Amino acid sequence: MSITQDLCIKILDKCPNIQQLKKLHSILIINNNLASASHIALKLIKAYSECREIKLAHQLFDKMPQKDVVCFNVMIRSYVNNALYEKALNMYRDMFRFSVRPDHFTVPQVLKACSGLGELCVGLQAHVGVVKKGLLTNVYVGNGLITMYGKCGSVVDGRKVFDEMGCKDVVSWNSLVAAYAQNGMFEDALDVCRSMMGCCDVKVNAGTMASLAPAVMGSTSSENVGLVKEMFVNYCRESLVSWNVMIAVYVNNGMAKDAVNLYLQMGIYGFDPDVISVASVLPAVGDLSALLLGRKIHEYVKRKRLLPNLTVENALIDMYAKCGSLKDARKVFDEMKTRDVVSWTSMVSAYGMSGDGQRAVTIFSHMQDSGLTPDSISFVPVLSACSHAGLLDEGKHFFRLMTDEYKIVPRLEHLACMVDLLGRSGRIDEAYEFIRNMKMEPNDRIWGALLSACKVHNNMDIGLVAADHLFQLVPEQAGYYVLLSNIYAKAGRWKDVTAIRSIMKVKGVKKEPGVSNVELNNQVHSFLAGDQSHPQSKRIYEELEVLVGKMRGLGYVPKTDSALHDIEDEDKGNHLAVHSEKLAIVFVIINTEPFTPIRITKNLRVCEDCHIAAKLISKIVEREIILRDTNRFHHFKNGVCTCGDYW
Repeated sequence: MSITQDLCIKILDKCPNIQQLKKLHSILIINNNLASASHIALKLIKAYSECREIKLAHQLFDKMPQKDVVCFNVMIRSYVNNALYEKALNMYRDMFRFSVRPDHFTVPQVLKACSGLGELCVGLQAHVGVVKKGLLTNVYVGNGLITMYGKCGSVVDGRKVFDEMGCKDVVSWNSLVAAYAQNGMFEDALDVCRSMMGCCDVKVNAGTMASLAPAVMGSTSSENVGLVKEMFVNYCRESLVSWNVMIAVYVNNGMAKDAVNLYLQMGIYGFDPDVISVASVLPAVGDLSALLLGRKIHEYVKRKRLLPNLTVENALIDMYAKCGSLKDARKVFDEMKTRDVVSWTSMVSAYGMSGDGQRAVTIFSHMQDSGLTPDSISFVPVLSACSHAGLLDEGKHFFRLMTDEYKIVPRLEHLACMVDLLGRSGRIDEAYEFIRNMKMEPNDRIWGALLSACKVHNNMDIGLVAADHLFQLVPEQAGYYVLLSNIYAKAGRWKDVTAIRSIMKVKGVKKEPGVSNVELNNQVHSFLAGDQSHPQSKRIYEELEVLVGKMRGLGYVPKTDSALHDIEDEDKGNHLAVHSEKLAIVFVIINTEPFTPIRITKNLRVCEDCHIAAKLISKIVEREIILRDTNRFHHFKNGVCTCGDYW
């Protein structure tokens, strides 16, 4: 079978599969050894590279009698495209042995290899060569340098290259955005985006949003969230990556409702969520306790065959755990073909949050038996689970295991768990001594855990010490003022209560309003204390009044020492009666069938009065109430809570 050169080139340009390619290669050798022609050999090298047969590509390169800059460029690009960056740099070094001078096509590929390896030294050498050859005016070379410096952590040098470039395109700007984002400099990345939006020569595009992706995992100001939203709405909504970035920005800035709403809009704009979309939105679904939506997303994942996928499966476990559905979380866990430390840690956390400390401890032990090594993060939920369940000895055991056997240096999160564990167990003096012996400076979480324990166990002296530190560390944090106020109230020191309230007013410290969320018919409803804004408010208050009457018949008396202390006792009772949890619970009762479980999420710790009320309501209406606050889950059933009133 004969074959012309033109036909051969046409076939090779269509990127044949490996079987076709090898057959064609054989025919070319038979037909007057056309494979030895340099232009055809280069086409073959590219084709083998695209089929990931890089060894065969290199064999062809080695057989070429004459190797010019084009041959080296093709081979270097082949290695880079297959992420074989070290081999690409070795090929670059070989150029000089063959006295072949790199050109403006060589340098961008070499810089990509340096970026992939974080090889700043070779990148600097390449930069020197660029300057000597006068290639800095080439926009592709400049863009490669910015990317290389960003990937190697030398953002200042990348910025300098950008500023010195005479001609810049949108890739130049996006490369600088990415350089800042990859190095955690989100504010600087957004400043570049602002400059782009004010520049006439370039337009923000989906690539800009993609460049921001590495930096969206942290929280930022509302102004910056607004900027990203403006970019998304006005310039970037045509890309799935942009949708994913915007969802992540919302999630990581505590804007769960916005994240969920954006996810639900994707289909309207013709986008099918991918694994990144799903993994990004599931934490928001969990934060809202939107279990029905979570189950729909789970069904979508199965229908689209996005499983098995470790990231998505771990996110599903976390979502179900946050929604208080341990059964669903465990089902996902049990069906996983492979599990990593995150999978096991998520299950430990799920049981711990629900108050089942013993099972959390068992799961942690099973993780050890599986051959996986627990990391620093793994110990936080097991220590927390021991604390919430009052497992003092077990908690001390795991802390010793972490430090002595696994040689993990305790972080502030671990230390806070230990203070909480000791404090909840009534070992206030031991907890205080633990803090004093710490090798690092205690933060507000540690002193806050001690202050909470002092309130529960009526330890005024150490409570004042803890409060003193807290007011220095976080003078704007209202919750700690309220805690100290409640300690004074329990001791009957009303003058001190008044003094604390006065300090709050003078400093402008305001108590964060309690918000309770509940899902109904794929919509999340939010309630504030005394909320009158809901369309069903009138009926909610009528039903609540009836419920309170039935509660009083069971001996309910409002626990007024958990209310604000600058109002009269009768008004305190009225204030407690309209706490957000109670409004949310009644809303579900009047809008669902009897015996339907009630799921509530609150942004603050549930107060003692609402805890008592929820127990009584669960008995009166014969429903399970699952309430998640900032500390843990409370499962109320038949007048009893799974926390055993220990929270």
